[in-house]
Amino acid sequence: MEQVRPQPAAAGGRRRSIFTEVGLIDEHTINTKRSPAPILITEQALRQTRPSRTVRFRSRNSVFGGKDGIEEVDDESDWESVDEEDKETRPTSTTSVTHTISNSKLYRAGLFTIVLALMLPIIQMISIAPLSVYGSSIPRASITSVAERSTLVERADSQTDVCKRWSGQSAIVNGTLYMYGFRTTTDAQQKTDTWTNDFLSLDLTKSWQISNPSLTGMPQPSGPPAVSLGYLYSSHNSLWLYGGQYSDSPAEEPGPNSIWEYNIGSKSWVEHADPKSSAGTNAEGDGQSIQRAAEGAGFGVTALGRGWYFGGHLDDFTTEGWSNQIARVYLKSLLEITFPGHSNDAVESLKDGKKADKEPVYRNITTGGIQDTGSFPERADGILTYVPGFGNEGLLIGFTGGDNDTFAQMNVIDVYDIAESKWYKQSTSGKMPPYRVNSCAVVGAAADGSSYNIYMFGGQNLQPYGNQTQKDDMWILSVPSFTWIEVDQDSQSVPPARAGHSCHVWDGQMIMIGGYVGQELSCDSPGMYVFNMSSLSWSDQFTSLTGGKALQDYTGEGSIGNPLAQQANQRGFNTSAGVEGSYGYRVPEAVQKVIGGSALGGATLTAPVQTPTAGPLATGKAMTYTVTGPNGASYTEIVTSSGSANGDSGPNVAAIVAGVVAGVFAVIAAYFAFCAWIYRKQVAIWKKHAAMVTAAAEKRDNTFTSSKISSERAPGTMAGSTAGGAAAGSFDIQRGSGENTSYGGAGAMNWERRSSVGSVTEDLLDGQEPSFWGTRGVLLNPRRSLRVINRD
Repeated sequence: MEQVRPQPAAAGGRRRSIFTEVGLIDEHTINTKRSPAPILITEQALRQTRPSRTVRFRSRNSVFGGKDGIEEVDDESDWESVDEEDKETRPTSTTSVTHTISNSKLYRAGLFTIVLALMLPIIQMISIAPLSVYGSSIPRASITSVAERSTLVERADSQTDVCKRWSGQSAIVNGTLYMYGFRTTTDAQQKTDTWTNDFLSLDLTKSWQISNPSLTGMPQPSGPPAVSLGYLYSSHNSLWLYGGQYSDSPAEEPGPNSIWEYNIGSKSWVEHADPKSSAGTNAEGDGQSIQRAAEGAGFGVTALGRGWYFGGHLDDFTTEGWSNQIARVYLKSLLEITFPGHSNDAVESLKDGKKADKEPVYRNITTGGIQDTGSFPERADGILTYVPGFGNEGLLIGFTGGDNDTFAQMNVIDVYDIAESKWYKQSTSGKMPPYRVNSCAVVGAAADGSSYNIYMFGGQNLQPYGNQTQKDDMWILSVPSFTWIEVDQDSQSVPPARAGHSCHVWDGQMIMIGGYVGQELSCDSPGMYVFNMSSLSWSDQFTSLTGGKALQDYTGEGSIGNPLAQQANQRGFNTSAGVEGSYGYRVPEAVQKVIGGSALGGATLTAPVQTPTAGPLATGKAMTYTVTGPNGASYTEIVTSSGSANGDSGPNVAAIVAGVVAGVFAVIAAYFAFCAWIYRKQVAIWKKHAAMVTAAAEKRDNTFTSSKISSERAPGTMAGSTAGGAAAGSFDIQRGSGENTSYGGAGAMNWERRSSVGSVTEDLLDGQEPSFWGTRGVLLNPRRSLRVINRD
């Protein structure tokens, strides 16, 4: 909107009216008077323009009424404008004005720079919203076209809040825990299970409480079936769902054999239909169908790009076309899956460094070592874990499980040499745990690789069917000594006994998901628990240590990325890399007492107590890692029983982040407090100013009334007038250097205008009440507001 200031009419000019009599004025005059040439008003002119005070000289007749019959003409020539700018000395130098504006801009730019400098370290250390694909970049070949996707229709988000959850599939990719399927009940009164294809995720790069885990319900896929007791594998950029059993109540016919892939980058499910076997060492020939099994023991090693499924069963709820008149068949085979982008010398088609293309490559191992002998029984519901460092590619260790009537041995463990594709037997020592099925296990690696400790929790017995007893005990099998150690939980709050639960390790903590808890417990919600593997204690929270490092690639020496949460000195994607999830793990004291060494490793029992007869345990020894860097700083970080993180030496990243955040908030709080103090002072000055203006206005009204009464007593003179005073009924405007605008009459007052330096105060106090927020508020202009206080 154009700014308009009242201006006095030029002397002798025609007074303009909104009405124009036709014929009295020619068109040229109208255009000249009514449509003057436009004038460009600069921003500087607008800033320097101030409202004028207009003073009118009036005669006594105009004040007290004219003579009868005389019409008074309102002539604008008796108005005179007095610009208050004349009463203050303003800088006339353009350079001075520009310098003032520049200082203000520099002040605000400096304030913004300080805040930005304080926030940058936090932004760099705390990952807020990663924009890239987790882990490594997605190869173009792994991105499927729309035509290849068998399902594009996604349903409602999966349900996160259930009463009970068990027997599902889960995996971790780059710090995110994914959960698929599970049998669930939604309330305590539900009598039958619900078989679901719910798809959930949990961010492990952030800490969370077990009472309120930050589960995210992802869209339920319309293609993958609702199965239980299968396995979910992970590669660098995908999840792979194999096996599982369809609902038995109500009974549901199984579908065709398929492997389902979830592409994390494109967020889509892809069906790999009718998988076929490939010939290889100790395996079946090419072209045989890979059946869907259930209740087997699965394990995947992302660093090798492979996964395994050991044992399980086949029946009418796993296999399409299976007659319910045919009894369930238990398995002792080992299915190996090589994922796209990886090689495997034990497979004929992948020898000499060849890599799997778009489809996984399957090898069904049935004659490895003692696998085809009577001493190697069929089994389901067992455990399979991975230990690196022995042999060329590490070991698989299988234990627990059984069939309808018998258990697998616990005093003798089955060990599989990955590179040689052979099974061996290894005796254990120490107090042996009771036999069981449906337990879970994870592995913690010592920093120097001298020991790998397998933690086993829960499970149940076999008989009587439908009325099994669940367990809540914790055991450690320390490798390579193969010694059983029972964990003392007497003084702890242990989760309810369970079976059919899933376990994962991340940042040296065992994360337990769901489990069947029997009918005695109405609900087990949210059903997630955390066990500190270093302090051997149950915790009420998960404490993230890897954090945003899990979202960054590991590119070699000097890289901070740790997408597999390995011990800092064991990172990598090859056969010499350490186990996943052990970042921050230390060997517990209870284990040190048995195998020797310290929290970082240094075990003195570096071979099985019961002498091995064959395999890499008999001929080789564990691969060791350096636990200190060039400067002597420790590579490791642990989780204490209180949930805090610390290390032997070096900077504590969590403490640094917390300190920086606390410091930033302290500075911001101090700044807000300072601005609030200025604001309160400025408001007080404004109120004082407003009261003074009101009082002055009332005094002027009283003066005018007194003048009117005096003029009625002595017409022609003003009460209290003196020699040299102004004529009655007039105002005298005096101008000059340092002169005042005064009223020459009774109660005369002088209004003295402040200098341009002090005019800042009046300028700030002019108009509405001071504001704390906004572009002209105290918060963004503390220095300007402070001048008001100092000048008052």
